[in-house]
Amino acid sequence: MGHLSIDLETYSSVDIKKSGLYKYVQSPDFEILLFAYSWDGQPVRIVDLKRGETIPEEVCRALFDPWVVKHAYNAAFEWYCLSKHFAVADPLGWLAQWRCTQIHGLYLGYPAGLAALGEALGLPSDKKKMGIGGALIRTFCVPCKPTKANGGRTRTLPHHEPEKWELFKQYCVGDVVAEMEILKRLSVFPVPEKEWRLWQLDQKINVRGIACDLELVEGALAVDEQITSELMTEAVQLSGLDNPKSVQQLKKWLTEEIGEEVEDLRKDTVSNLIKTVDVGKARRMLEIRQELSKTSVKKYQAMRTVACEDGRVRGLLQFYGANRTGRWAGRLVQVHNLTKNKMALELLKLARQLVRERKVEMLKLIFGSVPDTLSQLIRTAFVAPEGKQLLVADFNAIEARVIAWLAGERWRLDVFASHGKIYEASASQMFGVPIESIGKDSELRQKGKVSELALGYQGAVPALIKMGALDMGLKEEDLPEIVMRWRNANRRIVDLWFSFEAAAIEVMETGQPVGVRGIIFARESHYESGLDFFTIQLPSGRKLYYVQPTLAQNDFGKQALHYMGLHQKTGKWTQVSTYGGKLVENVVQAIARDCLAESLLRADQAGHETVLHVHDEIGVESAKGEELDRVLDLMAQPIEWAPGLPLKAAGFATEFYMKD
Repeated sequence: MGHLSIDLETYSSVDIKKSGLYKYVQSPDFEILLFAYSWDGQPVRIVDLKRGETIPEEVCRALFDPWVVKHAYNAAFEWYCLSKHFAVADPLGWLAQWRCTQIHGLYLGYPAGLAALGEALGLPSDKKKMGIGGALIRTFCVPCKPTKANGGRTRTLPHHEPEKWELFKQYCVGDVVAEMEILKRLSVFPVPEKEWRLWQLDQKINVRGIACDLELVEGALAVDEQITSELMTEAVQLSGLDNPKSVQQLKKWLTEEIGEEVEDLRKDTVSNLIKTVDVGKARRMLEIRQELSKTSVKKYQAMRTVACEDGRVRGLLQFYGANRTGRWAGRLVQVHNLTKNKMALELLKLARQLVRERKVEMLKLIFGSVPDTLSQLIRTAFVAPEGKQLLVADFNAIEARVIAWLAGERWRLDVFASHGKIYEASASQMFGVPIESIGKDSELRQKGKVSELALGYQGAVPALIKMGALDMGLKEEDLPEIVMRWRNANRRIVDLWFSFEAAAIEVMETGQPVGVRGIIFARESHYESGLDFFTIQLPSGRKLYYVQPTLAQNDFGKQALHYMGLHQKTGKWTQVSTYGGKLVENVVQAIARDCLAESLLRADQAGHETVLHVHDEIGVESAKGEELDRVLDLMAQPIEWAPGLPLKAAGFATEFYMKD
């Protein structure tokens, strides 16, 4: 096999960060400016396409030679750009010849971004990405603002800034040098071929995209503008403030109006104040504040920005976006945190129609809160094109099933093999009452539900509160007993937490692998590359990697596994600690991800056109509603590497995306 490492610099008037790769490349003025490449680690060469140079014939042949592997950092970019440049007839077929060094780094637990990965690996300065790149890209790769100084031009060409252009070429070469050095180090820990197949399928889904109801999007933006204007006008009249949206101004005004200190204007604070403040100006201002916070039109704006000429939104998914577990992440419109719709289907249809027609007064009359209605309609902007339907199918309680299977918690497995009412069954186990006596709205079911949501990964009282236990009406003094009862009812899961933690410490102390219920913990290092990992091998064969592991005391003075990772709050590459419950969470979510991956592969092999998947849910575009049952069957089929895992899926056919 030959190896060709590639980096491109390109121009387009479309903002790639806001609009995504596909709309960026589909722009009529898109072009490749520079093409840097290296054969099998040889010195990097640069082709200046903008100044009339052409890619050498032997390189063109290599680009389409199946015996030559094409490498790039974020290879989806190079692959898609070159597909347009060469008018490739079957770009997805060509993708099989490509490998992505960014994905390789993510698989091994490193941060995304060429510069960040280089820093994490400790690359020498001559192998790192050049820091000046951002300024050069802003100079040559995007339109510029016409001024007197630049002669009124809207774009900077090489002859305008010849010295910067030569530096730009060095920067492009430097990216290939950095990518090759990273690949050299990472290659001793290869990515499984199955993951490359999944990456290729991910690109296929992203390229296909999903249809978007742009009439609804434009209607929502217009309605929001009118409602916001009305609410702001009312707020100014009520308060006399210059800017009622200002937290500082409104806090001061409210403090004076109600005679007590208002410390913040968070959603829960505003909700609580509305309950206690008497009817009057202050209460109405709080209600306006609440209304304005109920919806954000950012997602509607993002849909309009991202939508391509054919009305489809592309590039919504990031493969291996969740660094630790390998789950997908949302991009551009952020489909992983869409507001749930709560209204009935017929009302949902009516609301969509009124928004499309921009009938604000009717929306107020029928639905009351227009901002809340717009918020519920966001996901419905994703639609099936004419003559087709969206088949939406998702796993039923996948994480709860996986943790029960992994721990061997028999009573839970019996629940999932029969009625599947895990909240009621959990409460029954916790409080020793017959499951038949636990009604849907009973306090015991609430306790069972919040326990299931909060306690599976070694959570305690703070986790119950975070999951809304107090909002459900539960008393804080009762929460410790709920924790104790749940743990007593799930002793095998509790054992799993401590078994995982003990295994991790034993591996770090002895250097020897340890197995726990089919999960293999190990220490894997490579002296020459300087790579050192704590690894967890999953039932699927995939591994989770924890970079530069060490044993150290955690915040509780207890010996614990530490590793280099992204800090959850700051996003910085730093040392973080973990514990048994967190390791169980990583493994359970990773196994759930592998179950979804199996379903995506099966659906694709069966000819189904997946257009979206979110968490544990798959969306398929089809002209035949009866295909839903086939998709559900595919998802519920046993998985070879997970014997006894009770999988179940439910779904529906719809003209627009929604929560059933």
